[in-house]
Amino acid sequence: MDEILKYFPNLTAIQKEQFEKLDFLYHDWNEKINVISRKDIDALYTKHILHSLGIAKIIKFEPGTYVLDVGTGGGFPGIPLAILFPETRFFLIDIILKKIKVVQAVAEALELKNVKAEQLRAENVKGDFDFIVSRAVTNMPDFVSWVKTKIKKQNKHELKNGILYLKGGDLTEELKDFPKATEYNLAAFFEDEFFETKKVVHLPLKFVV
Repeated sequence: MDEILKYFPNLTAIQKEQFEKLDFLYHDWNEKINVISRKDIDALYTKHILHSLGIAKIIKFEPGTYVLDVGTGGGFPGIPLAILFPETRFFLIDIILKKIKVVQAVAEALELKNVKAEQLRAENVKGDFDFIVSRAVTNMPDFVSWVKTKIKKQNKHELKNGILYLKGGDLTEELKDFPKATEYNLAAFFEDEFFETKKVVHLPLKFVV
């Protein structure tokens, strides 16, 4: 929890309480359903929560923003971002029902009114979004094919509407067909060695009728 406060010192009392509760909630659920790998659960705040909040170092979501989290797993990056941006709406989807049940339970325990979670494939999502976030669920070409028709026309941020993708390693080959993609190295924001190869990729997508 100290790590979160180190990089996000201006949290409200409610946000601090919500972030603190994540430790118990995920340890408790992980004993029933393996939503986070056993080796990572003790590094929850670094490898999952802070990693998710890397997106918040790239953009501050305006009130009323609508964000889709594809392949959310146990709720990452959606749940930490929903705590940080209570006036932004988050729709978290995953194809694995047991993971969505965990997300729903965590959101309910934290009283997150801005989170909706469903078992759903990205291709079947109705509606459009300012941003689509994810943590490396597939390669970028496939991901773009799933979500390219789900972007809102009107921009309300400096960053153009599109994808905010958490990925690691050398992305040269994967992004070669996306010249408008921008890579942000998370090592510029977070000191832990875990972030040395971690990035946020922003890929603007045009509204498609």
